[in-house]
Amino acid sequence: MSSTFEKIQTQKKWSPPKDWLSIKTIEMHTGGEPLRVIIDGFPEVKGNSVLECRNYVKEKYDHLRKALMHEPRGHADMYGCLLVPPNDEEGDFGILFLHNEGYSTMCGHAIIAIATLAIEMEWVEVISPLTKIKIDAPCGRIDTFVKVKEGRVEGVYFHCVPSFVVALDEVAEVAGLGKVEYDLAYGGAFYAYVNSDKLGIPLIPENYSLLIQKGMDIKRAVMQQSNKVVHPFEEDLSFLYGTIFIGGPVSEGLDSRNVCIFAEGEVDRCPTGSGVSGRMPIHYARKEKKVGEVMTIESITGSVFKGSVVEEVTYGPFQAVIPQVEGTAHIVGKCEFVIDPDDPFKYGFFLR
Repeated sequence: MSSTFEKIQTQKKWSPPKDWLSIKTIEMHTGGEPLRVIIDGFPEVKGNSVLECRNYVKEKYDHLRKALMHEPRGHADMYGCLLVPPNDEEGDFGILFLHNEGYSTMCGHAIIAIATLAIEMEWVEVISPLTKIKIDAPCGRIDTFVKVKEGRVEGVYFHCVPSFVVALDEVAEVAGLGKVEYDLAYGGAFYAYVNSDKLGIPLIPENYSLLIQKGMDIKRAVMQQSNKVVHPFEEDLSFLYGTIFIGGPVSEGLDSRNVCIFAEGEVDRCPTGSGVSGRMPIHYARKEKKVGEVMTIESITGSVFKGSVVEEVTYGPFQAVIPQVEGTAHIVGKCEFVIDPDDPFKYGFFLR
C-alpha cells in the first residue's frame, strides 16, 4: 500500500485557518424542499423583534445569506433559516427565512422542519403525544404542534397567522399568455393563485422550466398592474412573494396539486406551507370548504400537506381565517461551511 494512501486512511481531520469564518448547519427537507438550518458560527444578530433582526441581517450580513444559499455551497432553489430571539418572553424562539433573492415573511415548510429539529435537539421540553412550540416569524407568531411518539416526531402541524383574500378573479395581462385570471391572497406571504388547467400547463416535473418562466412572468405582471398587495399593519410584509399554480391531483385519492414559483424563480418541492395557508381563505370565501374540512394538496414531487380552516377571525379590514397546515420533515445531514477570505467566490454566485 502506498504511503500517500495510508495517510488518506488515517489523516481525515482538517481544520480551517483561524481567519476563516466557519458556519455549522443541519440539513433538512420537508416534502423534498430543502432547509439549511444555521446552528453555529453566524455573527451576532441585533434587534428587539424578529422584523428588526431581519432588517439587521439584511443590512449587515446579506453577503452570508448569499454565501450559504448561492453556489457553490447552495443552488438556485436553496432555502435556509437562522434562529433569533422571540418577540417576547411567551415565544420559544424567532426564525428568519433565507432564499436566493432575500428574506421571506413566512415559510410553512421551514416551520415544520424547525419544529421537528427542536424536538430532536431537545431545545424545548418534549411532551407526548403533542408538544406545542411558539415560533415567531417575520409575519407573526406561529403556534406549532408536534406529534411525538416514544420521543420521535411523527408529524407537525401549525396554525398560521390570520390569512385572507385580497381579491378574487382578478385579471392581469401577461406577455405570451394574454389575459390571466388570478386570486390574490395572503397566508403569511402574498401569492397570486392561477388555475394551471386554464393555461394548459400540466403541473409535472417535465414542465419545470416552463413553470418558472410563466410563474415569474405572472408575478411581474401582477406586481406592475396591481396596487392591492398591501399588508394592513406592516409595510415590510407588503410584497408579492410568488405565483402558485393550482391544478387537479396527479396522485390518486388527493384533492389538488400546488406548484409555487417564488423569490427569483425558485420552485418549491413541497406544497408550500404559506401557499396552502393562503388557499384556505380562498376556498372558505368561495364556500368550497367549511371550518374543519381537510384538503390534501400535493406538490410537484408528490409530497403532501393537509390544509384546513381552524376558525374565522377579523384582521384589520379583512374577514380572515386561521389556517392549519400539516406535514413531515426529515434530517439529511450536518455541514460545516468555511469562507476563505482569498476565495474570489467566497460569497457565492447565482446561475439559473
